[in-house]
Amino acid sequence: MVSFCGQSSWHVVLLSWAFLAITTGTAAAQSSINFNGGGSIDPTQVYAGVSWQSPDIGGRFRLQPGIAGGFGDGLRLGNIHLDLVVKFPLGTTAWSLIQGGGPVITISKTTGELEDLPRELHAGGSYLFGF
Repeated sequence: MVSFCGQSSWHVVLLSWAFLAITTGTAAAQSSINFNGGGSIDPTQVYAGVSWQSPDIGGRFRLQPGIAGGFGDGLRLGNIHLDLVVKFPLGTTAWSLIQGGGPVITISKTTGELEDLPRELHAGGSYLFGF
């Protein structure tokens, strides 16, 4: 765990948004921008995020960089991720099974009684699965 103080965390978020804006402008017609949101149980939070998905790379592989943020339960989180996604078509239907994952950077800040604690920067990984 690395403590991360000051306004430098906003620079990371700003650079991520700039990367997404630049790569989205040069993307082919098959790329897409995705919005997601929801809630989590532990910690009890709501979250929202945005990601960009590249066109197919070498068949059914795609890159999906994005950012997300969550708040609630005395904690604010910001995530920056770069996932590699693989699509497996399901027969002749329009459905596909997707799997993937990749590295994640998380910036966390406590609120409420513990608000004086510094921001923290964590590195980890993610896994995704869906249809």
